[in-house]
Amino acid sequence: MPTPPLPTPLPPSFAPRLVRTLYGDRATEPRPLASGAWSQAYALTLDGAEVVLRVGAHGEDFAKDEAVARLAGPGLPVPPVLARGEAEGWAYAVSGRVRGTALDDLSGEAVARTLPSLLRALDAAARVDLAGTSGYGIWTPDGRAPHASWPEALLAIGTETPRVPGWRAALVDSGIGLGPVEAGLSALAALTPCLPDARRLIHGDLLSRNVLAGEAGITGVLDWGNALYGDPLYDAAWLLHWWPWYPGWRPGDLHAALLTHWRATGPTPAHLRERLHAYLLHIALDALAYCASRGRWDEVRAHVGTVLTLASAGGGESVLIPAGA
Repeated sequence: MPTPPLPTPLPPSFAPRLVRTLYGDRATEPRPLASGAWSQAYALTLDGAEVVLRVGAHGEDFAKDEAVARLAGPGLPVPPVLARGEAEGWAYAVSGRVRGTALDDLSGEAVARTLPSLLRALDAAARVDLAGTSGYGIWTPDGRAPHASWPEALLAIGTETPRVPGWRAALVDSGIGLGPVEAGLSALAALTPCLPDARRLIHGDLLSRNVLAGEAGITGVLDWGNALYGDPLYDAAWLLHWWPWYPGWRPGDLHAALLTHWRATGPTPAHLRERLHAYLLHIALDALAYCASRGRWDEVRAHVGTVLTLASAGGGESVLIPAGA
């Protein structure tokens, strides 16, 4: 999955200038580390310690990282946010650096070894205390999400957002039209009676270099800007959806790890297949809209195919869902 550049180019001189202004000679020169859809990361040291500077247009993402780092227990490795603010129209955050290899870059054998620790980390996320928060769906740094129920949050995927604008008109103009979206939404709505009213912390973006791993397992879970409140099975569906996009990763490894984990941690979740089916629909619709807004038409067509396959299947029936579930 290619990662697009920032929507607005970040001036190369900005990060060095910001570091000098904030820290003077306490910090080393920032070195570009990685670029994502919403921010650019830099490596540096501050008072001798390794840190990461991130710069982007959406400061609320960094505020959410800070909130999760504050609440996360030892089972959920989230680096602390040491400072954040705004300068010259850009938001920035300085965080502790965790070392590891991005999940996306692991071989099939390595990712299979890493999965059990990732699933344990997701369980730890689901145990985060959400007292004082409200709503379902993508939440803001004050802990509030906009929807009154989990099904309502999922069905809102058919509505454009400020971050992902113009995708409906783009689909119409492309000749693909809105038919696949309407089919997906209809199938998703039919599955909502099977969904729980659980309201737990969901990461919602586990790939795109947001999970780091070492020999002993997960070392960091980064970038909580897309985090939601809802059913924690959503993160399992995220892995199921994107797994085939990594040719070296064997689907059987993920299916086996998920089923082994669920059986080891309690009874198999109720309505498992229907819930995963609903979340796979939502994730494919989300990816379709995002790629259409960016003009990534080869990917749009792939996601359209996934949506139509899922929409035409019976409730809970999909080749993307573990056969033994």
